[in-house]
Amino acid sequence: MDKLPLPTINNSLLEMIGNTPLLEIKNIDVGVCRLFVKMESQNPGGSIKDRVAVSIIEQAEKDGLLKPGGTIVEATAGNTGIGLALVGALKGYRVILVIPDKMSREKILHLKALGTEIVFTRSDVSKEDPEYYHNIAEKIVKETPGAFYANQFGNPANAKAHEETTAPEIWEQMDHNIDAFVAGVGSGGTLTGVGKFFKNISPSTQIVAADPEGSVIFDAVKKGTFSYEGGSWFVEGIGEDFIPDVLDLSYIDDAVTIPDSKAFETLDLLLKKEGILAGSSAGTLVAGAIEWCRAQTEPKRVVSLICDTGNKYLSKAFDEAWLTNNGLSDKNFKNDLSDIVVMRADRKQIVSVKEDDTVLIAYNRMRNSDFSQLPVLDNDKLVGIISEDDIFNYCFDNKDGFSDKIINAMSKDPPKVDCKASIGDLSSVLSKDNFAMIMEGETFIGIVTKVDVLAYLKNNS
Repeated sequence: MDKLPLPTINNSLLEMIGNTPLLEIKNIDVGVCRLFVKMESQNPGGSIKDRVAVSIIEQAEKDGLLKPGGTIVEATAGNTGIGLALVGALKGYRVILVIPDKMSREKILHLKALGTEIVFTRSDVSKEDPEYYHNIAEKIVKETPGAFYANQFGNPANAKAHEETTAPEIWEQMDHNIDAFVAGVGSGGTLTGVGKFFKNISPSTQIVAADPEGSVIFDAVKKGTFSYEGGSWFVEGIGEDFIPDVLDLSYIDDAVTIPDSKAFETLDLLLKKEGILAGSSAGTLVAGAIEWCRAQTEPKRVVSLICDTGNKYLSKAFDEAWLTNNGLSDKNFKNDLSDIVVMRADRKQIVSVKEDDTVLIAYNRMRNSDFSQLPVLDNDKLVGIISEDDIFNYCFDNKDGFSDKIINAMSKDPPKVDCKASIGDLSSVLSKDNFAMIMEGETFIGIVTKVDVLAYLKNNS
């Protein structure tokens, strides 16, 4: 019996970067067009920035800018940092990243697990401010012997990675037939590299920028000028308050602007309709591609990107509490105090316990869900609440406290506020207690804390 040939075995994870699959969007309305997405989330580090990291590091090695035992320094909103950390770890380099404080918790934990040194800075300052992340990175480079500044925003190796790998892969996968490519601008490398390739080999292919609302790229493309008005956005990795040096606007033919609400709605649509767990920037890109496709009157073959995996955004883009607290939830509002509730008991969204559960169960659910208190329910009826204070007080002097039933440790008369009451009434309760139970008659709606009220006030100011 003949032996079947073994599949190719890679000698390093670096060999697995690139050659990502292309998927056609089949279950979302894109008008008369066909929309394809290149699954960059399949790269080893989970994003398209793995390509950039390899290109920048290997070019620096060739140029003698990065030597054995050296240090890689970068200012990054996330994925480039993970790519540099991954490649740097495999090649034995020290990696220092300067990161704005809006990065998702999952990305930060990923970087720490790779042994990266992280310097946090503010995300609400202009590029002239000393606290701006690029300025801090440059300062670290000057003060660190043997340091190399990756500088994705000004490094030609960034765009080169996409010109030499991303774009040729798309060209072959699309059988040399592509009418438009839609992507965003973080550093500008993707659109510049892909744009340069297609302008040389297929000039009719349109290059389209999908830009978060508030970023300057849309105006720069459509008007040829821009002025930053202090806008901000929740999607990570794309959108700028300046034009990066790597970005060549001459390669971009068109642009669409996408509000955060549409980007996060598209993420949900991608997951539910196509099974794609995508990162937040992909929400902007795919929403932009869909909008561009629907505006066409003749069939077009359009390609966009799933830039990274949604596994990096579970605590944000796929967390109802985070979406609600940032005004991005699509829930129906009733113009009463129930609008402040993030996780609703009447919709089976809340984490709860029962009276005959053990205190240990309550403790574990608090830790796993990152809550400080849990409602105690009996057939959906509120019968009490158990908080970390209750558990602390009960178990501190009771060595068997964790194995006792919750009914022995819980508070049976938690503060309640009817949803038809005023926010002033709620404020009065929260001035005395850390939380309030929102009720609609005898129906328990959910728990509200001071943080929830502050988020509500911010979103409605």
